[in-house]
Amino acid sequence: MSLLVVGSIGIDTVETPTEKRADQLGGSAIYFSYAASFYTKVHLVGVVGKDFPSVHRTLLESREIDLSGLESAEGKTFRWTGRYHENMIDRDTLKVDLNVFGSFDPKVPEAAREIDFLFLANGAPSVQAKVLKQMKRRPKFVAADTMDLWIETTRGDLEVLLKDIDALVINDSEARMMTGQRELLRAGLDILELGPPIVIIKKGEHGALVVTRDGHFAVPGFPLEKVVDPTGAGDTFAGGILGYLAETGDTSPANLRRAVAHGAVVASYTVQDFSLEQLKRIKRGDLDNRYAMLLDLVRIPE
Repeated sequence: MSLLVVGSIGIDTVETPTEKRADQLGGSAIYFSYAASFYTKVHLVGVVGKDFPSVHRTLLESREIDLSGLESAEGKTFRWTGRYHENMIDRDTLKVDLNVFGSFDPKVPEAAREIDFLFLANGAPSVQAKVLKQMKRRPKFVAADTMDLWIETTRGDLEVLLKDIDALVINDSEARMMTGQRELLRAGLDILELGPPIVIIKKGEHGALVVTRDGHFAVPGFPLEKVVDPTGAGDTFAGGILGYLAETGDTSPANLRRAVAHGAVVASYTVQDFSLEQLKRIKRGDLDNRYAMLLDLVRIPE
């Protein structure tokens, strides 16, 4: 089944403790769609400026990502500059230029308005809700991402959105901020009360905790000897999850566990190089092999 993603497309400058890279392809919709394209057909809705390099568009088309919803507006593409701390977890945002993304008014192409799987990548809850209203029928599965900015400034809009989605993807610090709870399980349970039947809490290198009305489970991060650039890991994690669910067409509790494990595997490749560089080197078979390795890592003999 096909998958629709709506979110940001940007040009990043990333500084780590050992290296700095400028003009890297980034944005939530980019990382998500590239990851999901290993599993299923992806339709991308976003906006770029006239300065967006054609080579990036060619890259996305090489993954058969449908760009009919990609708007090219007068002005410059969204840009983000960030610096990671020594622990490669914490980071400082040094500069943000919203540019054309600041007035982004997403328009879902007519051909994509009946797609069964929808991901509302990080953005203002009011904009995410507007996308959902453009669908001709309620998708089979809708997931959304959020961040501290929206929790702090548009809490009301976010709570309205939560009642209309199937899964919220959120990181651990944001889950604690949103609920005031220290324990992540308690935080997840509190978010369930706000509407979504599934809460996926990202824990960085430690994997994810998934809290649902049918029970809870945890998936570890795939262990790596070296992390080069964590940018986009959370978005590729979500791309792996939704991509696998769309590929199988199965949203059962058991298949959700498999999907989250696939998300962890894709994210583990993302952090091994800057931008999409490592993902560009791999094939679906590499993901399946690492997925099998992850299962073996958590298998406990009876």
